[in-house]
Amino acid sequence: MNILIWHVHGSWATSFLQGPHTFLIPVTPDRGPDGLGRAATWDWPSNVIEATPDRLRDEDIDLMVLQRPHELELAAAWTGRRPGGDVPAVYVEHNSPDGTAAGTRHPLAERDDIPLVHVTHFNRLMWDNGRAPTTVIEHGIIDPGPLWTGTERRAAVVVNDPVRRGRTTGTDLLPRFARVAPLDVFGMRTEALPSHLGLTPERCRARDLPQDALHPAMARCRLYLHPVRWTSLGLSLLEAMFLGMPVVALDTTEVREAVPEDAGVVSNRLDVLDEAVRALLADGDLAAHTGARARSAAQARYGIQRFQDDWEHLLKEVTR
Repeated sequence: MNILIWHVHGSWATSFLQGPHTFLIPVTPDRGPDGLGRAATWDWPSNVIEATPDRLRDEDIDLMVLQRPHELELAAAWTGRRPGGDVPAVYVEHNSPDGTAAGTRHPLAERDDIPLVHVTHFNRLMWDNGRAPTTVIEHGIIDPGPLWTGTERRAAVVVNDPVRRGRTTGTDLLPRFARVAPLDVFGMRTEALPSHLGLTPERCRARDLPQDALHPAMARCRLYLHPVRWTSLGLSLLEAMFLGMPVVALDTTEVREAVPEDAGVVSNRLDVLDEAVRALLADGDLAAHTGARARSAAQARYGIQRFQDDWEHLLKEVTR
C-alpha cells in the first residue's frame, strides 16, 4: 500500500515504518512541524519517501495515518481527498488526555469512520472516545541489544523539555532523587535544567545527545529512573528495559503494566523509590539481575514483530 503519514514522533515512527509498504512523508521547504520529511537522526528505510503538498495531489494513497487533530483538514487540503471518506484512515493517539479524567473528550469522538488507535490500554480508558471505534496497539521497539554495563553509579533519566513540562514529567522530584544518586538527564532542551533546579553538574548532568549515542550512554548508568507523573508510556522507559537496565519508577499511567515486579521497583511512595535507588547503586549484581529481567519482560511484550503484526492486521481490516 501507499500510506500517507506525517513525521511527528520519530521514535514511534521508526518502528512503524519498518513495514512492507511505501510511506509518503510530507515535506515543506522550511521543514516545519507539518513538513519535517525524513528523519535526520533515525535510520529510516528506503521505502519512506518525501512528498511535497503539490505532489500529494497526484499520488495514489491507499491509507492515511493521522496523529494530530489538524491533520484531518491538512490531509484534505493537500491531497484533495477526505480522510475516512474518500480514503481509509486511522488516527493514532500517542498521548494520555490533558485534563480531568471525566472531561477529556477526544477530537474524533463524534466520528465513527476513522478508527482511533491508542498506544496503551490506560490511554483508551482515560480518553472519552465517544462513538469512535477504538483499539490498542502497544509500542514495539527495535531491539538495541543488551548494552547495559552499569559502570557509572548514576541514575539515567530521559525527558525532553524538562523545565517547561515541570510537574508533568516529575522535574520537581529530581532534586530529591539527586540527593540519593547523581543523575544523567538525557533529552532535548535539558541544558538549563541543573541551574533551574539549583543542582551542581556532578549531581545533575544535562545530556542532549544524538540518537546513535543515546543508548550506549544510558547503558553505562547503573539504573533507569522514571519520575513521570502523567504522560503516555514513554518509549525511553521501554528502551531502557531493552538495554537491560533495572527500573525505578512512579506507579502512574501504564508503568505497572510494563514493569513486572522482578524488573524493578514501581511505587508512588518516594521513600520506597529512594531505597530502591540506593540498593541498586550499592549492589551491581542485584542491578544486573534486575536489568536482565527487565530486558526479558520488554522483549516478550514490546517486540517489533508483535507490533508489526498488530499493525498489519489493522491496516488490512481498515482497507478491506
